[in-house]
Amino acid sequence: MSAEFRGTDRYIATAELMEAVNAAMVLSRPLLIKGEPGTGKTLLATEIARSLDKPFFEWHIKSTTKAQQGLYEYDAVSRLRDSQLGDPRVKDIHNYIVKGDLWEAFDCDTQPVLLIDEIDKADIEFPNDLLRELDRMEFYVYETRETVRAKHRPVIIITSNNEKELPDAFLRRCFFHYIRFPDAATMTQIIDVHFPGLKRDLLHEALTTFFKIRETPGLKKKPTTSELLDWIKLLLTEDISPEVLRSDDAKKLIPPLYGALLKNEQDVHLFEQLLFLHRRNAR
Repeated sequence: MSAEFRGTDRYIATAELMEAVNAAMVLSRPLLIKGEPGTGKTLLATEIARSLDKPFFEWHIKSTTKAQQGLYEYDAVSRLRDSQLGDPRVKDIHNYIVKGDLWEAFDCDTQPVLLIDEIDKADIEFPNDLLRELDRMEFYVYETRETVRAKHRPVIIITSNNEKELPDAFLRRCFFHYIRFPDAATMTQIIDVHFPGLKRDLLHEALTTFFKIRETPGLKKKPTTSELLDWIKLLLTEDISPEVLRSDDAKKLIPPLYGALLKNEQDVHLFEQLLFLHRRNAR
């Protein structure tokens, strides 16, 4: 292997994650990445491309996305309209073939990185519809009767939030890695990348509060890394002191600027209940 991924100056990768990326490249298999939202799955692909100086293509999947759209789409409506207007372009059907992200990656003159983001959002058959293309690195264009082959096998990163199970046939073709939620030490490294020079006492209190929230029983949505970074940015902007976060005052059970961490009324209500119980027990 000519190059290995070792993380970047703005992406803290664990040893296990670096091993997974490099193993997938050695095997020439897609790397399937799972983990909580906000743990850096999507950003990983961008940083692999940046670290290894490779072109980057991204295909963001929606509930309505079909596998064919990643290959190409035939714009029959435009061709019909142009034919009615007497446009000479209609004589060449190539003018109405719109390349998808997979085709663009296949056409690249150097090995690219291709991100297929949130594959579990699509229909259950979506992954199976890509098996042949990801295996053979080619597909057939029926309208022009040509076969498109990848000039270089892309480094393929596929992310999933586990919204639905992926087919076994698809899983067999991937190298799998689950990004565990960062522990306090790794989270400190991540924060240092985004906020160099952050005072240690504020960092300590912010992390203590953050992990206390995550460990609260009954929480519907646990705050993630990206939400912690948003919260710290707000703490700095509003000049919130470590003492405010450290306060044992019953009124401070709900952290300041909690809207960056708690994202639904159920969780806010849970903390209000905890505040009520704390006050009652303190009497």
